[in-house]
Formats: sequence, C-alpha cells, structure tokens
Amino acid sequence: MNAPLPARAPREIAPELARSWLLVAATRPETFDDAAASAADVVVLDIEDAVDASRKDEARQGVVDWLSGGGSGWVRINDATSEHWDADLEALRDAPGLRGVMLAKTELGGQVMDTYNRLGARVPVVALVESAMGIENATEIARAKGVFRLAFGSGDFRRDTGMSADREAMAYPRARLVIASRCGELPGPIDGPTVGSSHPLLREQSAITVSMGMTGKLCLSPDQTPVVNEVISPTRTDVEWAHSFLEDFDARGRIVRDGSDLPRLGRARKILQLAEAFEVHLVLR
Repeated sequence: MNAPLPARAPREIAPELARSWLLVAATRPETFDDAAASAADVVVLDIEDAVDASRKDEARQGVVDWLSGGGSGWVRINDATSEHWDADLEALRDAPGLRGVMLAKTELGGQVMDTYNRLGARVPVVALVESAMGIENATEIARAKGVFRLAFGSGDFRRDTGMSADREAMAYPRARLVIASRCGELPGPIDGPTVGSSHPLLREQSAITVSMGMTGKLCLSPDQTPVVNEVISPTRTDVEWAHSFLEDFDARGRIVRDGSDLPRLGRARKILQLAEAFEVHLVLR
C-alpha cells in the first residue's frame, strides 16, 4: 500500500491581499505558535490594548523572543503619543521575524511616517484608525510615507464618538477608509472585528465588510479566521462569471461594445486574481 501523501502546506497570502488579521494577546506567548498555524492570513501580536501598562515590558520582550526564535508575524504597537511607542520601536527594529507593524490610534500621517522611518524601509506599517480625528484625516494618513494599508479600530471609534455598531452608523467611517485607501493607492482597508462567538453574526458582518469595499477583517480568535476567509474570498459563482465574461470578451475579438464592458472587465480580472491567490477553483462538470 502506498504511503499517504503529506498534507500540503497552505499557500502564504500576501499581506496586501490578506483577509483575516488575527489579534493575539502578547501576554500569552504560549499561544503564538498555535496562532501562526491557524487559518489566519496574518497574525498580529498585540502589545497595545491587550496588555496592561504594568506588563508592557514583559509582553514586548516575549514578542521579541518569539520573533527572534523562528516566529514570524506582525505586531500591534502602542500609538505614537504613548510613552511605550519609543520602547516598542527600539525593541522590534532588529527582530528578524517582524513582518510589519500595526500602529494603534493613528490620527496623523506624520505618525505613520515617523514609525516607518524609525523601523526602516523593510517594515510596512498598517495604520489603525480608531477615532473621529483619524477618520477625518484618513486621506492624509493613506498618502503618508510608509503606510501599507488602513485598518478600522471600530470599538475605540464607537467609544470616541458614541456611535452605535449598527450597519448604518458604521457606513460613514468604513466608506471614508475605503475612499482614502483608493486615493492613497493602497489595498482595500481592514475592517474592525466582530465581538462574540456567533459564527452566523460573524458571517453577516463579514458580508457587510465586503459590501463596503473593505478587503480584510480583524479577528479575535483563531476559529473566526476560516469564516472571514471564506466570506471575503470570491465565490465559485463569481469565478464562473469571470471566466464566462472573459471567454466571451476574447471570442468577440476583445471589442468593447458599450460603457459597461470596461468596468466588468476590470471586475472579472480582479476576481480571477483573487481566486488564484485564495485557491478558489471552479468545479468541473
């Protein structure tokens, strides 16, 4: 009997396409390896809100040790106005496994630029926008030197503004981040997390993420990541439509017939790019 083939490692997803961004409390280093082995496209070790001020040094060192011992991931660092920001950058700057940082409570483009300059050109910065001021300055932030992608800190934003979590209330800040990302020629922004363990609610809120033009979502536990990945990926129906449209477009000599062809052509090509990256395949009949 032939030996079974080894399981194929999942394809690494480029961070500009990453759907699920898993936040992991830095006070629990024993969970880092499991998080890295999860379905998350990106693992973000959190030394900001997930860590009490009295444990910042301990948590930061645990993250550096893991990144220096073969681990690989992103780190959510403290905001640029915090007393901990400078220590975060000093400790992480030379960590070999650091893939990028998520800058908490970003409100100005200069905060991203300063973070990027301190860490060096090899370290991309996701700007986590969590306040009314940050939303107001979203386009400035998106155009700042060193910014890689925008993310929505929806919980802190609601605390800052008093707005509810309703879809209608959150439509404006989400739209601002999407438009700012486009103006800054960035990938689509990363939506805030869904709190709780309800997968139907997570699926519903991830669909809102997609409908708003956002292309990633923060996750609070590893079991959320497969759901987010599925909802944000193109469906097989999407892929079938894209193939059919492009086949028809080629068959008619790539002639544009009316004003709807170019937008549909762009959409079809984007769907197939994502389907390839996320390994969404057509079912052969």
